[in-house]
Amino acid sequence: MNYYHIWANTKDGVDPVTFANRMKIFLDQLVSMKKMNSYKITRMKLGFRSMDLPEYHIIMEFETMQQLDDAMTAIIEDHDNIEESHVGFNSMVDADTIEHALYRDFPDVK
Repeated sequence: MNYYHIWANTKDGVDPVTFANRMKIFLDQLVSMKKMNSYKITRMKLGFRSMDLPEYHIIMEFETMQQLDDAMTAIIEDHDNIEESHVGFNSMVDADTIEHALYRDFPDVK
């Protein structure tokens, strides 16, 4: 499995529940299009962390790198009007705080 991680803070004044709901609309659409297996949206608890990470952490699970590429293509090409839901949550994010990482299960399954 491939795990695409996103960490970010919201812009000042953004309601956390509204942000999470808009994020879910977008991610649910990717799942229903079979462009992603599953996801999690998490929020830092009590500000507890050992390094300076943003408040929200989104984990997107993809079976293969091709599935991840297909998801990105669907967003860029606006398949099924997905760009509308992408903009819906993305406009609430503080762009200066976004961090990304791609991880995989290890060791590889043979």
